[in-house]
Amino acid sequence: MQPYLELHLMINKQLIPDYIFESSWEVCNKVGGIYTVLSSRAKTLQDRMKDRIIFIGPDFWKKKESPYFKEDNSLFAEWQWEAKEQGLNVRVGRWTVPGEPIAILVDFQPYFEKKNEIYTWLWEHYQVDSLHAYGDYDEASMFSYAAALVVESFYNHFLSTEQKVIYHANEWMCGLGALYINQRLPQVGTVFTTHATSIGRSIAGNQKPLYDYLYAYNGDQMAGELNMQSKHSIEKQTAMNVDCFTTVSDITAKECVELLDKPVDVVLPNGFDNSFVPKGPAFARKRKAARKRLLEVANALLGESLDDDTLIVSTSGRYEFRNKGIDVFVEAMNRLLRDRDLKKNVLAFIEVPGWVGEPRKDLQQRLATATTYEEPLEVPQVTHWLHNMSHDHVLGMMKYYDMHNRRDDRVKVVFLPCYLDGDDGIVNMTYYDLVLGNDLCVYPSYYEPWGYTPLEAVAFKVPCITTDLAGFGLWANGVFGHNGELADGVKVIHRTDYNYSEVADSIKDAVAEFSTMTKKQVDECRKNAEALSKKALWSEFIKYYDEAYDIALRKAESRKSK
Repeated sequence: MQPYLELHLMINKQLIPDYIFESSWEVCNKVGGIYTVLSSRAKTLQDRMKDRIIFIGPDFWKKKESPYFKEDNSLFAEWQWEAKEQGLNVRVGRWTVPGEPIAILVDFQPYFEKKNEIYTWLWEHYQVDSLHAYGDYDEASMFSYAAALVVESFYNHFLSTEQKVIYHANEWMCGLGALYINQRLPQVGTVFTTHATSIGRSIAGNQKPLYDYLYAYNGDQMAGELNMQSKHSIEKQTAMNVDCFTTVSDITAKECVELLDKPVDVVLPNGFDNSFVPKGPAFARKRKAARKRLLEVANALLGESLDDDTLIVSTSGRYEFRNKGIDVFVEAMNRLLRDRDLKKNVLAFIEVPGWVGEPRKDLQQRLATATTYEEPLEVPQVTHWLHNMSHDHVLGMMKYYDMHNRRDDRVKVVFLPCYLDGDDGIVNMTYYDLVLGNDLCVYPSYYEPWGYTPLEAVAFKVPCITTDLAGFGLWANGVFGHNGELADGVKVIHRTDYNYSEVADSIKDAVAEFSTMTKKQVDECRKNAEALSKKALWSEFIKYYDEAYDIALRKAESRKSK
């Protein structure tokens, strides 16, 4: 906790919100890491707030119902009717995650007709440049505007200045709504969290060195150079104008200072809710089932008979080839092929959603017969056909290195390019049911504001490798008091703008080292991984949100008294 906040809390009792409205593109919409942040934190807030934490997300489930949302017309029934009278197309229900908090999904399509009018208002009040908008900027902005209208309507129907209310906006996509609430409901405290600066992510994704030159970059200038003016503009102006500006790690806080010209008020590290991690015999049973399925899929694809002694490793996350370190993972597996210290066969999965076409029929047929095969399928590196097979980064790099999963290769790499939602047509298990089947997970990120994937891995007792360019890796080092090693449950590799080759060698060496460990050493490693995860539970991290709410509410209270 920051020293000034400790002093502040000694002098003043912390203000607690009566209502929290939190908006995000990923409410009831599982598309990225923010979904995990919000959905796993929901139970902690719901236990405390008892239906006074309300999440707002986009409603674009036209053809089929969201698997993450359960509508309930009885919730706020009178307001639902009034909202429709006001032209707001909303559905109210519950987010089907632990705690089942209330969620409001809003249809934002009608506001495209008013887009120019909305952007004009945004320019006149906050000098946000929407002229250079393209791609998802318009869609996100119309949702953000609609979400703010929902809160305004709800507030005017149910609430008053007597209550302490928070509006929490996540990412630049929800910035417009935060600014609208700032203007129209000044009695509401506003919090804005950037999970990654749009410019920082873009600099890294465009192969430019981010860290060595961070102090020299001008965010506005880079926005022009990278054609990111509108996203950068809304993000910067939201950061400047909300009551409390936050981000998720110390490493991203440095970006905010340099690229947005605004220091954060509080760092909100991402916690985890481990209530759904299986315990005791159920864990052992699920781990066995996961390993069995992974080996079945690999053996059918490769025409092999890899057994349970095989070392199963994986990497996963968004398909950001450089930022997530997928490139260095492939590099490391290629080098591991020739490593004399490797004592076990390695089966390495790349679980990253690509431009997937369909599950392979030939692989499905093999899996259905449940017999063994001695010949690999054609293209034995991928489980699903892609729309862009000849231009895919993973397959292209494997082809360049002549990685064809030959029978005598001790390291086999399999690309699983789909969302693991339990219905992919090949594995047919969810990510959380599968991750605990790994022996080791590898997340060698170059750009990673926090890093949920390593936190999820250790929560499921899977040791992992990450880097100190990930917020989680830095945090782990801080907990250990030294650079994490495999024996700690998390190995944290030092990564810079320029040490790609050294990182690949470190991963190679770590996997080889893991292959030599005794069962006792592995068990200790797994125990330490789980112990670290418990220090990152939401019950440990929610206090930082309380600080953010307090800061925002004090500013709102001061406006009420004027």
